[in-house]
Amino acid sequence: MTRRLAQVAKKVGVSEATVSRVLNGKPGVSEMTRQSVLTALDVLGYERPTQLRGERARLVGLVLPELQNPIFPAFAEVIGGALAQQGLTPVLCTQTKGGVSEADYVELLLQQQVSGVVFAGGLFAQADAPHDHYRLLAERQVPVVLINAPIEGLDFPCVSCDDAVAVEQAWRHLVSLGHERIGLLLGPSDHIPSRRKLDAARAVARSAGAELPEELVERSMFSLEGGQASAARLLERGVTGIVCASDPLALGAIRAVRRRGMNVPTDVSVVGFDDSAFMNCTDPSLSTVRQPIEAMGRAAVELLCTQIQGAQTYPGELLFEPELVVRGSTAQPPAASPR
Repeated sequence: MTRRLAQVAKKVGVSEATVSRVLNGKPGVSEMTRQSVLTALDVLGYERPTQLRGERARLVGLVLPELQNPIFPAFAEVIGGALAQQGLTPVLCTQTKGGVSEADYVELLLQQQVSGVVFAGGLFAQADAPHDHYRLLAERQVPVVLINAPIEGLDFPCVSCDDAVAVEQAWRHLVSLGHERIGLLLGPSDHIPSRRKLDAARAVARSAGAELPEELVERSMFSLEGGQASAARLLERGVTGIVCASDPLALGAIRAVRRRGMNVPTDVSVVGFDDSAFMNCTDPSLSTVRQPIEAMGRAAVELLCTQIQGAQTYPGELLFEPELVVRGSTAQPPAASPR
């Protein structure tokens, strides 16, 4: 008990006597200090006293599918900062191969009685993945916000980048440069944002009086290696431009072009999606469609805090406008060979 008091007092920056007053429900402690002590208990892994267990902690779960893709640490930084400004402490939950599953993380967060959860990517974006742990959060009435894909049948607020606008910007950019044979490199077939991008690409092609052949659509896991393998198949089919569903996929596509002894952008143009960290430092620098991470992250926290405070919130999806960033990976296609 004494060790616990000392650790919590040190964490919060108050006396052990103040911690003791909070744990024993005694008066004479400000609400801000009281909440800080309870949050420190949660962070340090101590159980709350029985009389305090009914209250939710000032913790918020931030669940990410990975950290290798720079877009997710970028979201974590924005969301973590915005939560701190609201007096909330983010608990980062990152999935790794063979590690703790998303469903297990949800169980752990429920045990900690978190105030809410933000999912920035994850199984909710896959239509065929298990969604029972999301339904559990809904049943427990835990505030939840999703980023970049809604879940059908659940009324969680969602903050998304407009996939249709993103693909339209990238596609029209390549068309304006003179590209006619454009390939599309997407995530898995059940990935909701990729489905939206495919629908948008087909619509853009139809508006130009053409159809998008299925042979010019490739799907991959979201990795550089997956992008390279899928882009290689598109190159075999004669594309001169590739629109990718993420920056790592685009970097994989650039590698595939080089492995064939070709050059980006002289022979093949490549457009990414996200504008994640260091894409202006690659060789060539990557033309990509930028997600408004700062605005989206802050909107997600605002929606979460509205729920935590018990106010009515928008149950649908907020769409944010992306921005095409033209750099060195796109150019006019090679001139047609003389007949």
